[in-house]
Amino acid sequence: MTTSTESRPLPEVAEFVAQDKRLLIGGAWVPAQSGQTFETEDPATGRPITRVAQGDAQDVDRAVQAARIAFEEGPWARMKPNERERLLWRVGDILSERAEIFGQLEALDNGKAATIATAVDTAWAADVWRYNAGLATKIKGDSVNVSMPFSPDGRFHAYTLRQPLGVCGLIVPWNFPLLMASWKLAPALAAGNTVILKPAEQTPLTALLLGEVFEEAGFPPGVVNIVTGYGDAGAALSAHDGVDKVAFTGSTEVGKKIVHAAAGNLKKVSLELGGKSPNIVYADADLDAAVAGSVAAWMFNHGQCCVAGTRLFVQREIFDDFTQAVADAAAQAKIGPGLDPATELGPLVSQEQFDRVDGYIQQGLADGARALTGGKRWGTEGYFVEPTVFVDVRPDFSIVEEEIFGPVVAALPFDGEDDVARAANDSIYGLAAGIWTRDISKAHRTAAAVQAGSVWVNQYNGFDTALPFGGFKQSGWGRELGDCAIDLYTQTKAVNVAL
Repeated sequence: MTTSTESRPLPEVAEFVAQDKRLLIGGAWVPAQSGQTFETEDPATGRPITRVAQGDAQDVDRAVQAARIAFEEGPWARMKPNERERLLWRVGDILSERAEIFGQLEALDNGKAATIATAVDTAWAADVWRYNAGLATKIKGDSVNVSMPFSPDGRFHAYTLRQPLGVCGLIVPWNFPLLMASWKLAPALAAGNTVILKPAEQTPLTALLLGEVFEEAGFPPGVVNIVTGYGDAGAALSAHDGVDKVAFTGSTEVGKKIVHAAAGNLKKVSLELGGKSPNIVYADADLDAAVAGSVAAWMFNHGQCCVAGTRLFVQREIFDDFTQAVADAAAQAKIGPGLDPATELGPLVSQEQFDRVDGYIQQGLADGARALTGGKRWGTEGYFVEPTVFVDVRPDFSIVEEEIFGPVVAALPFDGEDDVARAANDSIYGLAAGIWTRDISKAHRTAAAVQAGSVWVNQYNGFDTALPFGGFKQSGWGRELGDCAIDLYTQTKAVNVAL
């Protein structure tokens, strides 16, 4: 492993973080009702970046009221689809224009490499806004030829309407703050809803900068509201009777709490939750490509990725050589702060997450797993963990069963297709899977057998804005991205007219 050194942020980034941050409610930047604030910190150093308003249930209530007024009384309700389209497209354009600013801010707040945050997170977020801008004018119902057997002599004109749900609460995680916010905001707004965005307390800054983009783009007051704060604010949003739908990305544990909180008014719920994804390497794969892809599968975003391929299944005859090659490649990663352009592996997001990942590593070693590389902290400050490749593991080890959310992979050998399909499906999760083979028939058979919402063949992290994304089993409800995302933010009305 090699090191990189810190670079200074752009002047625009330094200026943005120099000012304390407020809530966006009803088109105005306001302090929390309580007056409280909290610090957000740089995970590369553990030092504070800036202070952010600590919203709570009172502020959520204010934001819900503002969103309700904007939905029912403001110009948003009367705005034509092509007007919404232009607003969403403008957001995408501004993101592209300021990609480096957003990328550096994401790196500073989250720890990820600024080069990746710019080229991947921000660029993809811009694409999501443009894709959904196009959908704003393509939400449509159907005409239905009804039979009405109990009215044989009548004539009818029946059709369906797709209409917005109303006020949507959007709760996003800390691993891809800007991107996950965009995944939810863009389709919700394209469909004509108003929203309250609750970013993760660890990474609120790009959400707040995005709030300024909405103002510049010309969104009416109250259409987008942003409430920063801790879990109590998210809980208040999930339980609020004035909220018609809540969308959440995060852990399965918290997702279950949101389901319970939403039961009060039976609001619509969509969930993108945890994963422990299998990455399957057959002996007939292109092994050079499979090594590189298998490293990226669990090291991308420092392993803080819900689809991370952290269960590496390798066919027995190549197991030793392949896992050593993966370990050797991982050990070459350049570790350092996100603002350094040479950084490939940045810090974990917080002390809490560092302690969690380190705890799993120590438990794995105590259980008898062997680390081919890594297994300990890197450096003396910040929340850095060495990329860790475990072998000599059993399926019942916690490092195999549970989502670690760090740069840690557990490798297990397998013999054949049926063997690996059973092992891959032995999980409460079903979010994603990777398959590496030159045999196209084997690839299709394995893809059909694996219980996962996304399956990538001879690649990993094969996302596209047009492809639906979501999980099987306890990995979630619903599908984001593609035109499926509009389904999450609309409801169908049947209209039957007697002629």
